[in-house]
Amino acid sequence: MAEAQQSRMQEAIDSMVQGLERENIRKMQGNMFRCSADCCENDMASMQQVHHCIERCHAPLAQAQAVVTKELERFQDRLARCTMHCNDKAKDSLDSGSKEQQVKQQLESCVTKCVDDHVHLIPSMTKKMKETLAAIAQ
Repeated sequence: MAEAQQSRMQEAIDSMVQGLERENIRKMQGNMFRCSADCCENDMASMQQVHHCIERCHAPLAQAQAVVTKELERFQDRLARCTMHCNDKAKDSLDSGSKEQQVKQQLESCVTKCVDDHVHLIPSMTKKMKETLAAIAQ
């Protein structure tokens, strides 16, 4: 992928992840730590009970992180498939005798369209993840 397009995509993803972390994940982390601390305050619990209590406290955050990771991987796979399609079209054009400069422009245009299309998917993906994270947090 062209550097400028790759940079634009990375900035969009970073911005989305930072927003999710600030608005959702960070609150869940705080709840997890407070819950874990409460587990440790129970003087009557055995070591195993405290361990299980702490694991229960960690479960929602682990589930949330898994959701975000899965969605980002899915998104990355879709973008990779799109750019691979562009590469295949460029190779086919070269093989059929098109001029290299023309093929480079065609490839750049195709990759730019992939990035544009996928950047436009980020708001709906973010909304879906926020809804899922809110459900987990309850």
